[in-house]
Amino acid sequence: MEIKRPNYLNQLIRKRENGLIKVITGIRRSGKSYLLDPLFKNYLIADGVPEDHIIKIEFDRVENLIFHRDVWKLNDYILSLIKDSSTYYLLLDEIQLVEQFAFLLTGLIYEKNLDIYVTGSNSKFLSSDIITEFRGRDDQIRFYPLSFSEFFSAFSGDKLECWNEYITYGGMPLVLSMKTDQEKADYLKNLFNQTYFKDIVDRYRIKRVDVLDSLVNILASSIGSLTNPQKIINTYRSHGEKELSINTIHSYLSHLEEAFIVKKANRYDVKGRKYVQTPYKYYFTDIGLRNACLNFRQQELSHLMENVIYNELVIRGYNVDVGLVGIRKGNKRKQTEIDFVCNLGSKRYYIQSALNLDTREKTIQESRPLNHVNDNFKKIIIVRDAPRHWYTESGILVLGIFDFLLNPKSLDL
Repeated sequence: MEIKRPNYLNQLIRKRENGLIKVITGIRRSGKSYLLDPLFKNYLIADGVPEDHIIKIEFDRVENLIFHRDVWKLNDYILSLIKDSSTYYLLLDEIQLVEQFAFLLTGLIYEKNLDIYVTGSNSKFLSSDIITEFRGRDDQIRFYPLSFSEFFSAFSGDKLECWNEYITYGGMPLVLSMKTDQEKADYLKNLFNQTYFKDIVDRYRIKRVDVLDSLVNILASSIGSLTNPQKIINTYRSHGEKELSINTIHSYLSHLEEAFIVKKANRYDVKGRKYVQTPYKYYFTDIGLRNACLNFRQQELSHLMENVIYNELVIRGYNVDVGLVGIRKGNKRKQTEIDFVCNLGSKRYYIQSALNLDTREKTIQESRPLNHVNDNFKKIIIVRDAPRHWYTESGILVLGIFDFLLNPKSLDL
């Protein structure tokens, strides 16, 4: 079963031979290695690149352990494979396992006929010190688990069956090959606990493992809800945790973001045209991992749908914020929210998520924040149940969730 991942493959193709190090980062087991080989490698071969001009090294294989602590030996080995002046494509998988990998890569970029592509899951890949060492020589591609459309392309069932599967077990590729619900649940729980969680604990030498564990559960239980470190620390203190510091909560939240487990959405004051520092929202990179953290309890459809929409917008390349709009009633001014304010270049969309618009009152309620935005950018409500797209009396586009997820140009209908 091959899942094409055209969004990422096309990014690699566009960046081919651009003189920069193509850095593919993202959560483990999401398919980064598969993108390099077979997808990108097969593309190169089909485009006429000789197979001996594609150098592929997987650093999580036992035969390549000798390179982990000997960057000089690795450098010499790579250069020994370059036999002529034609372009060679260097595909390095899980490069973070190599000590001083940034030093290696910034040296290799001087080889004029070497086009470099690397994957990495380690959060250090995005830290400021590594970016400084690359000195602008890297071109990052953020990689995510399967989108709904990618998942559906390999799913044996209709859209509704696929939706129910996706909002339960998420988009980790290996889930598609598993036959039973128990297999999928066990895989996701073990993946989170034995890989992601353990990786954070070991890398940052976490002392309060119990706090990190409960913090993950708090975030998983409150997707789509406003929060901040102060609010979280107050929750702990109300349960008798007096010695825990707010700096610890700050650090643990940062670790979860850097490990690509969650992503923070800031609030943006639409009328004031400024960001509101706090509170903000967190969404999980993969909804199946979120559910696994809670042992597949708390399946609130509205929150799960909101998380899926957020991920889809991010995958499409939008900068996504939570909108804040002031509505005046007489002498009183009330703050209300728009679920997402999405920006990409000169484009902007205001988007609400709703399970249904089954009554006129519900339509008015969901439309109200959008109708108080005083600009001409497109306003959209995405609903779970809509047989076709339509417009409200005030010109707001109403999209069904499947129209949105399965059509990459759906926002421009």
